[in-house]
Amino acid sequence: MPLHGTHVVRRARLYADGPNLVVRDARCRERRYAVGADGIRRAVFYPPKDVSGIVQKRPADRWGVLAFKGENGRDLLHVPLAGWLPEARSIGALDLRPHKCLSRTGLRELVERLGIPLEESPQALTASGVPDDGRENRPYRALYAELPGWHTWARGVGLFGWFIALVIGFAADLSWAMTVAAGALFLLPAADAVVRVRAWWRNRQHGSLVAKTEIRPSPAAGSGGTRRFLRTASLCVLAHDLVLTNALGEERWLGRAGTHGVARLVRLVDATTGEPLGVEVRDGKGEARALLPWCFWFAGPHGSDGWAALVAELGVPFSDEKYQQSRAAQPWWRGHVLAGDARKMSPMEGKAARKQIGWYNSVVGANEPVVLPFFSAVLLFGLMSDEVSVFLAGLLSALTIVLSLGPATVSALVSRISYDRTLETE
Repeated sequence: MPLHGTHVVRRARLYADGPNLVVRDARCRERRYAVGADGIRRAVFYPPKDVSGIVQKRPADRWGVLAFKGENGRDLLHVPLAGWLPEARSIGALDLRPHKCLSRTGLRELVERLGIPLEESPQALTASGVPDDGRENRPYRALYAELPGWHTWARGVGLFGWFIALVIGFAADLSWAMTVAAGALFLLPAADAVVRVRAWWRNRQHGSLVAKTEIRPSPAAGSGGTRRFLRTASLCVLAHDLVLTNALGEERWLGRAGTHGVARLVRLVDATTGEPLGVEVRDGKGEARALLPWCFWFAGPHGSDGWAALVAELGVPFSDEKYQQSRAAQPWWRGHVLAGDARKMSPMEGKAARKQIGWYNSVVGANEPVVLPFFSAVLLFGLMSDEVSVFLAGLLSALTIVLSLGPATVSALVSRISYDRTLETE
C-alpha cells in the first residue's frame, strides 16, 4: 500500500483463534466466525475461468476468491486473493497462476489449520465476483481500500453540491447559494488534506512504537542513488514479519512463519562473471517473493554490514545461485517475474517517481489541479464584494485553489531541486 494506505497492511489480518476464524479490518474491528456445525463448514475457491478472466474489471478478483461457507452452502465470508497478496502491485496478472496465490497468501495453510475441507468450484468467477448463492444477506467481503469510504462520499457530495448550488445561485440570483457552492467544492481538497495529515500522524506514531531492525540501501558509487531512495526505501525485520518499503514509500509485509513465510535468501550471481546481481527473498516452497538489486542495496560502503544484518536477523539459510542474464536486456532484471518489484526497489528517475507518488496522479486524477482551480475561479470575484455571503464564497474559492495547487507545486519543486537528484551516498 502507498503511504496513505499503510495502516491497512499494518492492521488488517486473517487468523485462526482456537475454533474461530477472525477477520480484523484496517480499523482493528474484528469479526469472528465459529468453525463447525453452527459456523464455517468448508472453503471453496473460485478461480478465474481462463486467462481472459484473470484480466477482468475487478482487479481484486483477478486471482480468484476464497469463499467460506456455512450450513446449506450459505456464503459467510469472501476473501479476494489479490487483496491479501503482498506482491499484488508489483507482479503482472498473467505472471502468477491463481492456485499459487492460495499458498502465497497463506490462505491454504489457514484453511488447513482450521480443519475444514478446501474445494474448487466448477462455477466460473464472473466479472462481478462469486456467483450469487440466492440469499438476501450478502457475505462480508474482506477487502480494504487505501482510501476511507468517507473520502469518496465527501468528494461526491462536494462536486454534486457545487454544481446544484451554482445553478440555483445564478438562476435565482441567490447570494447564499454561491457560498454553499464554494463550500461544497472546498470539500474536495479538504478531504484530501485530511487523509494526508492522518496518514502522516499514523506513520509517525507507528515508527516510534515498533521494535525493529532496519536495513537501509547502500548503493555503489555512481549507480544513481537519489535522496528519495536513500531516505524512503528500507528493509525492516520485525518479530513476525519482514517489511519492505520501496522507493515510493509503499509498504509490503511478508510473514516469517509458515510455508508462505520468508524461508531463504538467494543471491543471484552472473553466470559468466560471478558478480552479484540481486537477492531473492523466497518462501518455504521456493517461490521468489521479493527482488532486491544488489548494486543499490549491498554494493556500497555499508552494503556488507547491511547484508550481514539481514541474514543474521532473519535467521534463514542463504545461498548463491547463477543467473543467466540477457546481454540485450538492461537492466538485468528485465524478464524476471519480479521485474516490477526490482524497479520499485531501485532509485527511480525523478519524472517517473513524481508521476507515481504525486497525489493527483496516484490517487485522485491527473487533471484535478487544473479542473478545481478553474471551477473555483468562477466565484473568486466575491473577494471584491461587500456582501458577506459573496465574500465568503470568494474566500472559500481561494482556499480551494491554494489546497489544490499548493501541495502539488511544493512536491514538484522539492523533487526537482533536491529529493530526486542523484547522489553518491548519504
